Amino acid sequence: MDERLRFVARLLDGEKMAALCREFDISRKTGYKIFNRYQDCGLEGLTDRSRRPIRHANQLPFQIEKLIISLKQEKPSWGAPKIRDRLRRRYPEVQTPAISTVHAILDRHGLVKRRKRRRYKAQGTTLSRPKRPNELWCADYKGEFMLADRRYCYPLTISDFASRYLIACDALSTTKERYAFTVFERAFKDFGLPMAIRTDNGVPFASSQAIFGLSKLSVWWLRLGIQIERIRPGHPEQNGRHERMHLTLKKEATKPAASNFLQQQAKFDDFIEEYNNERPHQALNMKFPAELYAPSTTLYRGLGELEYPFHDKTVTVTRCGRICFGRQKINLSVVFAGQNVGVKEVADKIWLVSFMQYDLGFFDHETCRLECAENPFAAKLLPMSPV
Repeated sequence: MDERLRFVARLLDGEKMAALCREFDISRKTGYKIFNRYQDCGLEGLTDRSRRPIRHANQLPFQIEKLIISLKQEKPSWGAPKIRDRLRRRYPEVQTPAISTVHAILDRHGLVKRRKRRRYKAQGTTLSRPKRPNELWCADYKGEFMLADRRYCYPLTISDFASRYLIACDALSTTKERYAFTVFERAFKDFGLPMAIRTDNGVPFASSQAIFGLSKLSVWWLRLGIQIERIRPGHPEQNGRHERMHLTLKKEATKPAASNFLQQQAKFDDFIEEYNNERPHQALNMKFPAELYAPSTTLYRGLGELEYPFHDKTVTVTRCGRICFGRQKINLSVVFAGQNVGVKEVADKIWLVSFMQYDLGFFDHETCRLECAENPFAAKLLPMSPV
């Protein structure tokens, strides 16, 4: 408004419209429009006006909206599909709106009960005790600490369970998954693929919002043929070998902290060299981890195409985490974005969604809501041996 006021004031002082429009970088049409508004409405004509259209071409008549609300009040337990069908049968002369429009009207008037999203509760998985290198890697973020330049460092560490070989220790500025992808991809290229990776239930290894607590990182591991192991919440001793390495790392490479990330990474690199090749380990009969470790024979070659020949259809999950099945949209999870899933009809209008060999859940034609299948990663109880 201040710009318009100065523009009008200078016009009233006798300055030319064309010169003022060039100075204010507006067209003469706009200049005359501002001046005419001032002449018609005074100072109020210089204020910002709403850009909302006077009428909406596709807006539902309020009479039909009142009918929808009254039908919902008659049948409070009915959803939008049934309300729409009753409206069509009771008032055949009225053009019936879409189900999504009926739902939007009910939601706008507070007549839709929103279901609480069920959060995944971490419970841990079955844990293995391998004896050979690369059968299990352990990964975690050592607790953050502040560098001399007052930035926080989050070291991401990866070690081999059997040999205790320290595969990676990277000084990162955050725990966001895109940086973790880079660290693991470099480790896979340098050392090959492990059979399994053990982590805790924190970000980016797991997600409390996704099916079975999967994250984009763990989905990538599964695609590479790597099994996932997770410790129980509040039980760091289940990843005890890795935690013991963190204690040594803390003493020898973080106190005192370096001035910046480059210098801190140099300290970590020196620590990796000493830890693997010079420091004897009592648990290894005073051997060095490098004497027991050898790279994996399973090479990293990226991801191939995922197909489901025994399912009715292969569907690619959208960027927003949905699968489009015909005209239906079923919410899955963004952690599967870009991945192919298989869809198979297992009963009349009941469909099963699978990712690789894992069954994710079921949906039907009416609700289009995925109900989770049994968690394939949950800890398995072994049967008791007979006495």
